[in-house]
Amino acid sequence: MFISLIISAIADGLIWAVLGIGLYLTYRILKFPDLTTEGSFPLGSAVAVTAIVSGVSPILSMGLAVLAGMGAGLVTGLLYTKGKVPVILAGILVMTGLHSVILFIMQRPNLSLLNHDRIYYFFQGLPDYYDVVFTGMIVLALLIILLLGFFYTRLGQAFIATGDNEEMARSLGIHTDKMKILGLMISNGIIALAGSLVAQELGYADVNGGTGVIVIGLASLIIGEVLFGNLKLGQRLGAVVIGSILYQLLLLGVIQLGLDTTYIRIYSSVILAICLMIPQIRRSLNLGTLIGKGEKA
Repeated sequence: MFISLIISAIADGLIWAVLGIGLYLTYRILKFPDLTTEGSFPLGSAVAVTAIVSGVSPILSMGLAVLAGMGAGLVTGLLYTKGKVPVILAGILVMTGLHSVILFIMQRPNLSLLNHDRIYYFFQGLPDYYDVVFTGMIVLALLIILLLGFFYTRLGQAFIATGDNEEMARSLGIHTDKMKILGLMISNGIIALAGSLVAQELGYADVNGGTGVIVIGLASLIIGEVLFGNLKLGQRLGAVVIGSILYQLLLLGVIQLGLDTTYIRIYSSVILAICLMIPQIRRSLNLGTLIGKGEKA
């Protein structure tokens, strides 16, 4: 029973790691917070589930979800770069508007996948949760390979340079506004992909399914960074995956303590807050150690 719970947590970690990788592009490479996430995630869920219910194959429905998420990122990018709307406010505006878009797509607050095929059915016949594990591993492998391939192109290098030093990138002739729009599109496309995967795992899409997903994605980033520190680009993407799995295992541990799962979001926030404070705690401890040595000397 306990092994089954661990496999379930690993499966969830693999699926939610897709969200973490999407956030990595904006929060770490471009270095700005994109709140479109809480709209593009349920948008991906809504598009994928509606398409599957309408008879579209699960794989194609996921592709449609990605396109929808990229569209959301495009709108945020245009508001930010062309409309000069602050990025946080631009994300909030798009996130708010997407609520109505999702209702229009599904024609109801939630939509079930009962008696419909899902992407995980390709691995049916395996023990519980292994279908999700294998699907998550395949999707993550393909996603990381594609992103690494993109980062090593001239366009990808221009994208990274924009995040590292925008003024220098502009002096080199890079159209930084276009890079920002591109980053928002790719990021939200990946986030929508995560939404489609989670919706198929849960068996339904909900208009409010994006509430709090930023916390889950950021937890993957932060835990990976705290554990592994400075890494190369490809290793950082792997660290996000490991961080996502560990985060789900931490949540499992909290639940196993017998705490009320009704308040799971506050547990998530507390875990993330602790992870965010760990670097500062380390610095404080190191500083205290150095001061102690200085006094002895």
